Amino acid sequence: MPSGSSPKRERQYEHIKDSAEERGESTGRAKEIAARTVNKERARSGESRTASRTSTRDKSSSQRGGQRSHSGAAGPTYDQLYEEAKRRNVKGCSSMNKSELKQKLGH
Repeated sequence: MPSGSSPKRERQYEHIKDSAEERGESTGRAKEIAARTVNKERARSGESRTASRTSTRDKSSSQRGGQRSHSGAAGPTYDQLYEEAKRRNVKGCSSMNKSELKQKLGH
């Protein structure tokens, strides 16, 4: 952490670093993720001397992480889409691929 960081940012850094290590990231990678996240939050809240345009105008780290955790990497799986199509009595769903099922179901 940069010198002069607030205790809140120190706690945030440690929490993010520990979470990344629990997910299986190496110690170095966990430190990098934590530092980048905390630095972005510092820039967004005006706590840093300089800030890039993406740091201040882009989504916050918490919004981005929440978005990823809820929608998943590629949305619902083929099996989930297929089961939904069967429940909704979509004709011909057994011969459709994932993108066709998504289109038919309006995903």
